[in-house]
Amino acid sequence: MQNIIHWTELLKDFIGIFAILNPLGAIPVYLSLTAHKSLNETQAIALKTGFAVAVILVIAIWAGNALLAFFGITMPAFRIASGLLVLLVAISMFHAKTSGAIHTDNEKIEALDKEDIAVVPLAIPLLAGPGTISLVIVNANQIENWLEKLVLTLGCIILAGLVALTLQLANKLATLMGTAGINIATRIMGLLLAAMAVQFMLLGLQEAFPALNTQVLKN
Repeated sequence: MQNIIHWTELLKDFIGIFAILNPLGAIPVYLSLTAHKSLNETQAIALKTGFAVAVILVIAIWAGNALLAFFGITMPAFRIASGLLVLLVAISMFHAKTSGAIHTDNEKIEALDKEDIAVVPLAIPLLAGPGTISLVIVNANQIENWLEKLVLTLGCIILAGLVALTLQLANKLATLMGTAGINIATRIMGLLLAAMAVQFMLLGLQEAFPALNTQVLKN
């Protein structure tokens, strides 16, 4: 039964990571940045973006805790901060727009002058931005054994592959779903993220102030 619970939690993690990656929501930005490029170039950019996303997520899984320890950041504090950041992203997704916490207008303008846009700004910060990295670090911290961590790593690589595939099919998906369809999907994923963000903050507060949690239980 315990294993089933763990696998269920991993599935929830994958859904949350895919929601905050939000490759469908990135389609309009991707199309605008690649409008002047050939089909072969756009396909190559999509593949490179997916690869960069995979690298970023894997690093977050395996080096996130060490980075927090280096800066002396406790997990409760990081949970609360991550929850606030993810909530900001979720709120912007409710309005079907890109959050300034992910990708600013100035960064988009600067990207138009760049030859290679796959890593910056597409992979980071548009897809695997601060909110995504924070979410992955928190999820990885909750894992208790190496097997589940390896599964999480494999799952993130698969999600990165889905990101690349989505970008490769960007023109077709934009035509099929239209602006309204993409916005609806973005809002649904934003709702999931908002719930996860609140959960992160509640867990962080419970860990930071265990006395308050005990008092609530008594009442």
